Amino acid sequence: PASAIAPFVFLVIGMSTAGLSRLAAVGQMTSTSSHAGNLAQVSDLCAKAAAAGAKLLCIPEAFAFIGSHHTETMAQATALDGELFGQYRNLAKSHNLWLSLGGFHEVGDPGGDGRVHNTHVILDANGKTVADYRKTFLFDVAVPNGPILMESRFTVPGPARAVVLDSPVGRLGLTTCYDLRFPELFTALVRRGAEVILVPSAFTEQTGRAHWHLLLRARAVETQTYVLAAAQSGQHNEKRRSYGHALAVGPWGDVIGDAGEGDGPRIVTADIDLEHMREVRMKMPIAEQRRDDVLALSAEKVVPMLDGANAQGQQ
Repeated sequence: PASAIAPFVFLVIGMSTAGLSRLAAVGQMTSTSSHAGNLAQVSDLCAKAAAAGAKLLCIPEAFAFIGSHHTETMAQATALDGELFGQYRNLAKSHNLWLSLGGFHEVGDPGGDGRVHNTHVILDANGKTVADYRKTFLFDVAVPNGPILMESRFTVPGPARAVVLDSPVGRLGLTTCYDLRFPELFTALVRRGAEVILVPSAFTEQTGRAHWHLLLRARAVETQTYVLAAAQSGQHNEKRRSYGHALAVGPWGDVIGDAGEGDGPRIVTADIDLEHMREVRMKMPIAEQRRDDVLALSAEKVVPMLDGANAQGQQ
């Protein structure tokens, strides 16, 4: 059974998408410590997306705030029903857009240690929360020739959940940034019907140049889905700079749109062609060929082999 090999909670939210346009916009911005400035950038992205005729706009991780120190992040965190997030609900309503708000610093649980949740929220065109997902895998990494970033200092990891929901552009699967490096989550999403997987991110320049395009295209090829990755870009403060290149990737791994580098708000658009996706899946039926017994191997607890040990039986 799937539950034995993919311990993600199964959550699907449905709606009818018959007869709707499936144009999606993928946003790029340069967040700072200014709530007002960041809101203005997202407002600009909304205007661009609405003018292009998009039904969904994807906004990157940390869209509302990027500070110089993790204590600033914890101090400014607020609830999803608070005034700050309410301003983004108003943008969805005023522009008649679904919004993927990927990575809001949601205040932590009462009685907790002060750390926040990194929460990816989907709003419908009325500004109502349709789904939310708290980032599962946290970025605790010493980047080669770059910064040491320890997200777990200020963020609580989310529970294992595979969140999918219907939207005007197709069935969405939710992830956030560093989740991109863990294909088991993407497999769980596509097994639950995901057609468009969202990866709002804030990749560093070093990791972005090495892996951004590679990983996004790989996840699209493996899952045979559209992958939309909103991105932070440019110089946020004296300590932090992001790679940019907000990306839309098709189910064959082709790059449909790339926002490039540089500061400030910009979008790329992608026409989500579900018939094309079905053709790709029919011609190369990966889902039908996937084996549960092989997937189960990744969940086994094993003792790593020592150097020079006999690999018989553990290949």
